[in-house]
Amino acid sequence: MFRKINIVPRWVIFLIDLALTLLALLLAKLIKHNFILSDIETVALYNAVVAVTIVNTIVFINIKTYSGIVRYTSAQDSFRVLVSIFASSVTLFFLNALFVSLTGNFFLSTIGLIIYALISFLFLITYRVIVKYFFMYIKNISLDLSKVIIYGAGEAGLATKRTFDHHQKINKVIVAFVDDDERKVGKTIDGIKIISANRIEELIKEHEVDEIIFASFSIPMERKNHVVDLCLEYGIKVLNIPSYELWEGGTLKTNQIQSINIEDLLNRPAINIDIQSIQDQLKDKRILITGAAGSIGSEVVRQLLKFETGLIILCDQSETALHHMYLELGEGKSNNQFYAFVGDVRDEKRMRYLFDSYKPHYVYHAAAYKHVPLMEDNPAEAIKTNVMGTKIIADLSVKYGVQKFVMISTDKAVNPTNVMGASKRVAEIYVQSLNNSLSTNDFVFSNGLSYINELDVKPITKFITTRFGNVLGSNGSVIPRFKEQIEKGGPLTVTHPEITRFFMTIPEACRLVLEAGCMGKGGEIFIFDMGKSVKIVDLAKKMIRLAGLIPNQDIQIQYSGLRPGEKLFEELLNDKETTLPTHHEKIMIGDVRAYAFEQVQVQLVEIIAAAKANNDRLVVLNMKKLVPEFKSKNSVFEALDLPAE
Repeated sequence: MFRKINIVPRWVIFLIDLALTLLALLLAKLIKHNFILSDIETVALYNAVVAVTIVNTIVFINIKTYSGIVRYTSAQDSFRVLVSIFASSVTLFFLNALFVSLTGNFFLSTIGLIIYALISFLFLITYRVIVKYFFMYIKNISLDLSKVIIYGAGEAGLATKRTFDHHQKINKVIVAFVDDDERKVGKTIDGIKIISANRIEELIKEHEVDEIIFASFSIPMERKNHVVDLCLEYGIKVLNIPSYELWEGGTLKTNQIQSINIEDLLNRPAINIDIQSIQDQLKDKRILITGAAGSIGSEVVRQLLKFETGLIILCDQSETALHHMYLELGEGKSNNQFYAFVGDVRDEKRMRYLFDSYKPHYVYHAAAYKHVPLMEDNPAEAIKTNVMGTKIIADLSVKYGVQKFVMISTDKAVNPTNVMGASKRVAEIYVQSLNNSLSTNDFVFSNGLSYINELDVKPITKFITTRFGNVLGSNGSVIPRFKEQIEKGGPLTVTHPEITRFFMTIPEACRLVLEAGCMGKGGEIFIFDMGKSVKIVDLAKKMIRLAGLIPNQDIQIQYSGLRPGEKLFEELLNDKETTLPTHHEKIMIGDVRAYAFEQVQVQLVEIIAAAKANNDRLVVLNMKKLVPEFKSKNSVFEALDLPAE
């Protein structure tokens, strides 16, 4: 019955507030005269009632004490009531003084006014609180209540609780707040006690908890994973709230409190980068991003929008993906200028036109083929894009005086076991040896033409390589695939029970790309701290449990066997390489083997010629000559492996 009560009209709340202040006035008069009715002057009482009615009507209308929904009374509503009572009391005090000066009599003594103000505030707040808790009680008498623990007793935790309080159709009861800050333990928020996070398992058993909501943005990842594992063990649903930036109008909505994603458990603490140094370098610069519509390239673009760059050129051969990126940028509020350029990095004439038209100062080269099994079946295409495409962009960067060329590589280039990884290692070798040759000022490109002499451009380009592992949520990666398989009811396919991978978020990787590009002096291969590797089968099991299902019961996990060229364990350095630290704790410099540019040019001519002839066998054989550590695995190309030295 009470659930059907509509929100009371504002004029009713206004009349109730006014009536309660008049009741407070009468009670103040009685208290002032020790409840002796005969001592109360009728005329003075009449004058006081008229004055209080007029003053409070004006004050309440201006301050809008009646505007809040009583059942959802908040601290802001209480403050509004306090201000209105203070304003009306001050006004009555001066009216009383004016009345005395004109008539010589008080209509309300000073002590009576103080008593009136205190009682009015008490009445107006008390009835609001009573109504609020009455409706909360009515809401919570349902038999199907979900018992909830909110992890985080800060502003976000309080906002989460009040979001539920303000939503009648959600039957949740908050049994406790938990927090890692021992200073908060034992205190209460809105009548709910704050318990130490160390007692969370005890609380789960004691209250038979149904849900835990993470409402804090500072929970250590190891702690969060421990709590999630605990919840999965007890069959408890785990929810998460979004960051403040995603709250609608600064207010958390119930539909934003959703089940936790596996990405939330793989994320790492936010990485700090030198914003000012990057800003100083990129200010007003024309910047080219190849592969700008891909997972990494598009995020590099988004990160660049935070800086006062000049023109941003988005180059990609995928028309649809580039169009979507163009629309996204058009809907944003950035002041940066950008241009979508449709073109393939393998098309030298088209790329030459791009450089000639826009003359970029910086190049972020993200265009590449990345899927290991596909490239194992199509080595010639891997070379055309990953090697020839890189060579074309690198050569043009030198010719047109690009200041910095940042190549985005992969951990699969280390001790490669597949064509894709080897092709990226060949590209690394080319740009690094090209950088080293620029200092001699006498290099000639493989076609016999010195671009420097042709344009009379001083070789100023600094070539920098960044190397990192898998990124969360990239197109075609394991997590989106597992999600699709779970939605279809399984099975989840894992190639091998022992396979592991490093993971990094796309924004995190791209922030480090910008930082590395900023600090690079030329010739470095920057290696990012990827954290701990993750066992893919454990990842699959956790994703199934997070979906509320049981691995190998509700959804099967099947082992499909290692794919051609696939490694069990990824590496960031080969056995002969070491790292040097930088000022950024997450970025290291790989001390890799140097190659002579002239020899690399000769070998690249052979590799690219074989690729253009679509001679896959010769492509792979030539790559193995240039990259002796390239040992194929589970591949038809194992027969081409060179004998160990």
